[in-house]
Amino acid sequence: MSDSRPRISKAVIPAAGLGTRFLPATKATPKEMLPVVDKPAIQYVVEEAVTAGLSDVLMVTGRNKRPLEDHFDRNHELEEVLLRKGDGSRLARVQESSDLATIHYVRQGDPRGLGHAVLCAAPHVGDQSFAVLLGDDLIDPRDPLLERMIETRERYGGSVVALLEVDPAQVHLYGCAAVRPTAEDDVVEVSGLVEKPEPAEAPSNYAVIGRYVLDPAVFEVLRRTEPGRGGEIQLTDALQELARNPALGGPVHGVVFQGRRYDTGDRGDYLRAIVRLACEREDLGPDFRDWLRSYVTEEL
Repeated sequence: MSDSRPRISKAVIPAAGLGTRFLPATKATPKEMLPVVDKPAIQYVVEEAVTAGLSDVLMVTGRNKRPLEDHFDRNHELEEVLLRKGDGSRLARVQESSDLATIHYVRQGDPRGLGHAVLCAAPHVGDQSFAVLLGDDLIDPRDPLLERMIETRERYGGSVVALLEVDPAQVHLYGCAAVRPTAEDDVVEVSGLVEKPEPAEAPSNYAVIGRYVLDPAVFEVLRRTEPGRGGEIQLTDALQELARNPALGGPVHGVVFQGRRYDTGDRGDYLRAIVRLACEREDLGPDFRDWLRSYVTEEL
């Protein structure tokens, strides 16, 4: 069953984290601005939102995040230099980030968790459904996860989370979903959610990854959600209430993702993401793969 509300157009990107796992690189540079090959990680996330038809992007930021705003703004001095040099290729790449979408910013203030960051978006989002994209998960553009989630929300209403089957020993690193099957192979109904459970207590090995399509009813639930694990307001707890009480704002469904995902929140996975993406680039891949084969052969 689909509902009559218009297709969503707003994306929220929480970007207030301190990036402590990447210190000292993130002492003065936001973790979202760390390069993945030759673009900052945050640009991949905005490009994903735009590709899915979300032209209005709100970044929820904190202190020392000014470089994000600068990156998505015009740099007239640099553009003028490239124009005088006749370097049209680099000029186009510089202008690309400022032309991607209409981008807004709001400060989170106190770092009180993902649920609080989402709640900071309420005045901008209003009574519309919206998407939330976390910057630590980069989804390969060849695997349109967000588009599929939007389609699922249009079909069933309510909210939609992205799920990934993980090793049961790793469920304690994620929010975990209790699920029931639907008539669609890649869509499940979510009956409950637990934030970072111990493996023996996990309802499944379906882990929630960093993509959400949310009904605006989540804001009212978040306003009364008490701090949970880690003393933070957990989005998982609010979604748990919606899953248990669909009358509050529709059901919660999950799209089971089986595509390519690059985790940039961990140092090792961040390096692996760079290698994978570089290998697949037409302009870098052939030479880089040859070098990589030689290097690995020598090291082994």
